[in-house]
Amino acid sequence: MTEALQQIEFNRLNRVHFVGIGGIGMSSIAQLLCDCGIAVSGSDRAIDNPENAIIFDALKNRGISLYPQDGSFIKVNRPDLIVYSTAIEDDNADFLAAPNIQRVHRAKMLNLSINAAIGKKTVAVSGSCGKTSVTAWLTEALFNAGTDPVMIGGGLSNRFISSDLAGNYRPGSGDFFVFEADESDKSLLNYTPDYALLLNIGTDHYEESELITMFQQFMRQVKTGAVVSRQVYELLGSECFSHLEIAVFDDKNWGLDLSCGCNIYWIMKKYSPGRASFARGKSGGGEVYDISLPMPGYHSGLNALAVLCAMDLLKIDFTGTLTDTLGDALAATIKSIEDFNGVWRRSDFAGVNANGAKIYDDYAHNVEKIISCIHTAHEGSKRVIAVFQPHGFKPLEFMRNPLLDALEKNLSDLDVFCMLPVYYAGGTASFSPTSEEVILSYQNDGNKAYYSFGDRDELRSYLDKISEIGDTVLVMGARDNSLSLLANDLTGSSY
Repeated sequence: MTEALQQIEFNRLNRVHFVGIGGIGMSSIAQLLCDCGIAVSGSDRAIDNPENAIIFDALKNRGISLYPQDGSFIKVNRPDLIVYSTAIEDDNADFLAAPNIQRVHRAKMLNLSINAAIGKKTVAVSGSCGKTSVTAWLTEALFNAGTDPVMIGGGLSNRFISSDLAGNYRPGSGDFFVFEADESDKSLLNYTPDYALLLNIGTDHYEESELITMFQQFMRQVKTGAVVSRQVYELLGSECFSHLEIAVFDDKNWGLDLSCGCNIYWIMKKYSPGRASFARGKSGGGEVYDISLPMPGYHSGLNALAVLCAMDLLKIDFTGTLTDTLGDALAATIKSIEDFNGVWRRSDFAGVNANGAKIYDDYAHNVEKIISCIHTAHEGSKRVIAVFQPHGFKPLEFMRNPLLDALEKNLSDLDVFCMLPVYYAGGTASFSPTSEEVILSYQNDGNKAYYSFGDRDELRSYLDKISEIGDTVLVMGARDNSLSLLANDLTGSSY
């Protein structure tokens, strides 16, 4: 039974079961529902995997009942509703065990929860890259500003991890509800937020023309205001923003005439490792403000700029309105942004291996994110050894040609790009192309160093032979938290 067959009334829900509760989006909503006084249970295929303990332990400590994904939950707990994600197959054991219980997609459950949060100003963060970091960063900046926001994120915010909070959800009593709006399955079209941040449009999941159409529709659904990059504004066109107050950010000076009446502009004037300079004004000619970046990378400068732009649009400055003159209010706003503790698996330093190479763990999984990681690693190393585990066969097929083009342009002659076997988490899959097939095509068509490894032991042996002092090893990939264990293991230590 699907959500189309019955109108759901949030305030009448007593029990809800999540199929795949360990997922980053599912577990955040489960924690939120638990805080709403709903009895929550969930099942997961990977419930015993040690890399997921940070999530499952928090759920259990919050009073959420966990089950193996074998249909056994129904013997103990008959829920009013079953929540599922796009990754769950129709023949899932939990579905078969409860065929007459209504099901609702994760995104629609989140939308119901948001709509039930009467009086909150909702802020959706979306885009192809950076939305998880910016969701956490904006939430933490708002928290530092004393606004006590609610957050639903797509990653684990280090600041908000505790024994009974995994870090992808933060309860709050303030005015703002910040949440990540996912474009990968078009679920962002379920939302009608008060405000939205749309950071960029990149090579991920769909062709650019389809992404543009989807984001245009999303922007038409936003009610009050939006923060967008210059790239987004130019690609989407002014029509879909005409009803909104718009704040624009960019990394260069420009003089685009915004017919929608935009009066908030922030420009990144300069970037250096650990620092960025921003200016407010249509051409970036205003006073320049320096900010200390809490994590490395040019993309971190752009993320910080997006957060500052959002704080400006939301009029969060401890007093009421940002001004062009750096006074106590704006200084405090910048300090609230600088005091960001980051997100798990985003540029996480795992340590140094026996040969002296630095090991980093990152969630990067599309072309732009992989290249950003490589650029960041170049800031402090003579050679980058990039290790990527694709997060699905379809994503790998979609990105294989754009990734090769990007790697050829951005890898140095010393760098190495390695690919592990595709991560398969279940569901319908073609099991093609394999990582080995893609790397073989890269070796034939490219001019850089490309390698594939059949398993992690092969990779480990390779790194033991070639890595040395001055190298940076990047371990990259989405969905599979065991990559953090791999990064840690490469240093010779363990959790």
